[in-house]
Amino acid sequence: MAARTTTSERTAPAPEATGPGRLTELRIRGLGAIDDVTLELGPGLTVVTGETGAGKTMVVTGLTLLFGGRADPGRVRANGRAGVEGRLALPADSPAWQRAADAGADPDDDGSLILARTVSAEGRSRAFLGGRSVPVGVVAELAESLLAVHGQTDQLRLSRPAEQRRALDRYAGPEHLAALESYREAHDRWRAAVADLERRQTQARELAQAAEVLRHGLEEIEAVAPEPGEDEVLATQVKRLSDADALRAAADEARLALVGDVTGDLGGEEAPQDATAALAIAERSLAGSDDPTLVMLAQDLADAVAVVSDVAGQLAGYVADLDADPARLAEVLDRRALITGLVRKYADVGEGVGGVLAWAADAAQRLAQLDVSDEALAQLAAERDAARAEVDALGAEISAGRRSAAEGFAAEVGRELAGLAMKSARVSFSIDSHPDEPGPEGIDTVALLLAAHPGAPARPVHKGASGGELSRVMLAIEVVFAGADPVPVMVFDEVDAGVGGQAAGEIGRRLARLARQHQVVVVTHLAQVAAFADTHLVVDKSPDTGAGVTATDIRAVEDDDRVRELARMLSGLADSDTGQAHARELLAVAAEARG
Repeated sequence: MAARTTTSERTAPAPEATGPGRLTELRIRGLGAIDDVTLELGPGLTVVTGETGAGKTMVVTGLTLLFGGRADPGRVRANGRAGVEGRLALPADSPAWQRAADAGADPDDDGSLILARTVSAEGRSRAFLGGRSVPVGVVAELAESLLAVHGQTDQLRLSRPAEQRRALDRYAGPEHLAALESYREAHDRWRAAVADLERRQTQARELAQAAEVLRHGLEEIEAVAPEPGEDEVLATQVKRLSDADALRAAADEARLALVGDVTGDLGGEEAPQDATAALAIAERSLAGSDDPTLVMLAQDLADAVAVVSDVAGQLAGYVADLDADPARLAEVLDRRALITGLVRKYADVGEGVGGVLAWAADAAQRLAQLDVSDEALAQLAAERDAARAEVDALGAEISAGRRSAAEGFAAEVGRELAGLAMKSARVSFSIDSHPDEPGPEGIDTVALLLAAHPGAPARPVHKGASGGELSRVMLAIEVVFAGADPVPVMVFDEVDAGVGGQAAGEIGRRLARLARQHQVVVVTHLAQVAAFADTHLVVDKSPDTGAGVTATDIRAVEDDDRVRELARMLSGLADSDTGQAHARELLAVAAEARG
């Protein structure tokens, strides 16, 4: 199946991700020698081969660019814009989904996550995630948990001491990692207590003054003791008490109009006919008729009489509850003045009593942090000392765990290197402990060292190894950690540089083993490595007479086409019978080894 597609073609929906996920499709446009190609990437081990100068490394460059790598305008073709797009199939519990959702990204119709990156010839770059434009840094964050690139110049993770320490911690096992998490929590508590105690001791006068202001405010609020919503209740009471006579007159007048002066207390002897009496007369006039329509209307009038009587009763109750007591009004006004004073001092505009109570709650919390009394300082010092004791104990435990793990880690990596044409290389860890200066990750400074050959001094691995050696050291480490590293996609560029013969076959064997738990993409020039691939992609170049430049195509090869490509890699002659026989033998050996 050819790996190249046109822009109008549509690939099949990405399969559901198994394990930590994988990259199912990669499209590169206008990058280096590549005009426009689409790679369909399968699970397991994918190798990329081709003639020197055909543009194999552009696949790695495209992946690096897609996942937030530095944009190099010198790689952009003459058309002025390069672009890379990728489709990721991720399990539902992948942390990448949450980060993508935070950035506003949406999954595609088939449930995959699409990434894109464009670069102009002027160096301007844009990144897209799930159909949304995002900062390049967001994609770079995703790359930390999705992709690891190991190439001649891309040994970033291995060169960082922090990554070397994390690798050793991961190797030490889950109990060690649990102790490390407890250490981090204790370290945070210790540093917080130290900072708080120093702040209170050095700023005792200022803090005491600030505390006095808060304390005065709390005492003033506690003395009044306002209730939630009390300001609104008081406003209603003031209005009712102030307008009691006018409200009573309005209610009495309405009751007189509805039911008349039935009690004689409304002075309504001369009052006109009330509504209830008028409605009753109308109801009796209609109820005596034989016409069904008038009878129904009579019932409606009877209901109206009931409603009017009910309203009249409520008006009577309202009047009975009215309080025209001047003393009560003065009392409510005084209370309202106290509440208003608190609101003006301690609440923002429009917040009312709720703002006062919120200020009081916040002030009480801040006051606890401003306490500079001898008792408070002594308690804080005790908390500091207890946290430091826990830090010291856990720091010593973690340091011992690292030293114990370092020996086994170095031995396993050394065994892997022996099969990767680095039989004399020795890997070790330098662990310097500083118990008096505990850091957030422990008391140790960790460095991975490499002695490339007998007699050579052990140096930091990124200084003591060539590009090819560094790639193989990284490969050895990744094989040791196979299944434990959460990064689902691993890319190796020319990891077999300077290697041949049996060692090349061992590299292929180890890459195939790594591909059982990860998706592995390898750019290689060795047939012994390519023979182990699940998917074999070939980069071809051909003259583009129309544009006057070299164009690159990428195609997947199987069966006889794959044999011809391996024969070309072995002897330079794709049609050589001897080369093809050797190629078939390599495929058989690789199949047996993988089985």
